[in-house]
Amino acid sequence: MLSSSVLFDLDGTLTDPKPGITGCIQYALSELGYRPPNADDLHWCIGPPLKDSFSQLLNTLDSTVIEQAISLYRHRFATIGLFENSLYPEIPEVLKTIRFAGYKTFVATSKPDIYATQIIKYFGLSLLFDGIYGSELDGTRSIKGDLIHHILLTEKLLPSTVVMVGDRSHDIIGAKHHQIASIGVTYGYGTEEELKSHGADSIAHSPSDIPRLIIRNSK
Repeated sequence: MLSSSVLFDLDGTLTDPKPGITGCIQYALSELGYRPPNADDLHWCIGPPLKDSFSQLLNTLDSTVIEQAISLYRHRFATIGLFENSLYPEIPEVLKTIRFAGYKTFVATSKPDIYATQIIKYFGLSLLFDGIYGSELDGTRSIKGDLIHHILLTEKLLPSTVVMVGDRSHDIIGAKHHQIASIGVTYGYGTEEELKSHGADSIAHSPSDIPRLIIRNSK
């Protein structure tokens, strides 16, 4: 069956959120009394759920400590970090091309949807998406597979008609879990090796590659 809907990851796929995310992680760690890593050493935190990142950074499974770190992160993110962000080149044009070709487009991000909606609006992209889906603030649907399941049910989409576009392994893993096609992008924060090793069906090295690969996946 032909693909008719495209799910886009947000961080590392549509926007480059490095300054905001790394700055907020550094702030949270400092407030907890830790010496934070340099921003360039926090690339691996861009994409996965915050709970997982802080668990590794703090070397703990203590949910109270992890939630405290997340709360501090969000204290800065909600007012400052949210907008320390930039669109990757050609993203608006890419989205327009895909929609003009007849596809529905959705945001599928582990980021809380309250923030994802603000970011998409901030960059003037709201009219280029049929829906924006993220996690809840309590962590519900922060796992990409759970989020994709929710989107498929809510939008009544058949897995065989959907393509997931993302830059990290969890995007590809979530897609595989639901037997949907996936495109891994290498201009974000995941490597080609990471994406291929988890089964990405195609690789996009720049945003302009995405429409062609989506159409190829539709054949």
